[in-house]
Amino acid sequence: MTKAANTEIEVTVARSLDHVVMAMTLRGVTYLGEQLAPYFEEYDGNDLCGASHLIAWLNGEPVGVLRLRWFADFAKVERASVLQPFRRFGVMRALMQEALRYSARRGYRKVLGHAQLERVKYWRTHGFRVREDRPRFAFSDYEYVEIERILEPPSNAITDETDPMVLIRPDGAWDEPGPFDRSLERLKKKEEAAA
Repeated sequence: MTKAANTEIEVTVARSLDHVVMAMTLRGVTYLGEQLAPYFEEYDGNDLCGASHLIAWLNGEPVGVLRLRWFADFAKVERASVLQPFRRFGVMRALMQEALRYSARRGYRKVLGHAQLERVKYWRTHGFRVREDRPRFAFSDYEYVEIERILEPPSNAITDETDPMVLIRPDGAWDEPGPFDRSLERLKKKEEAAA
């Protein structure tokens, strides 16, 4: 949890349909409402395919979102949005820090993104660099450059050697007992009853 201006920011992974809908709604306010993006450009068919959505909560209210898409060798940050009244509270910083931590914990060593030209300075504050060997490109009425951030996965990164009981826990909550951990308690009771 991150504190900013006497407020508490918490960032969670959307793990329910309700939270995914919440993420889509938060994005829609910014991109459809403020930037007048076309609906089918904002909702591009990538929200339910190999993607995770991070939601930022400020004092219990959802106020920001960031999408991460997972590829074989890298993660990609996309569709970051914070509701206008909360843009000076460090919400985007909290979202980005969690996106980088979460990606590294998943074992990723690189995060890519697309930065609007006027936002490159901001991305640099998060350790991203412009991929100079790649050309500029444009979509949705803005010009972009590709950016990347190199990560160092932590010692407890999720790998094919991770404990199988950890692998089946809810994504991002690998350090907390999950639904199947409770099944071990039932198994133990059955073994005790049989003994």
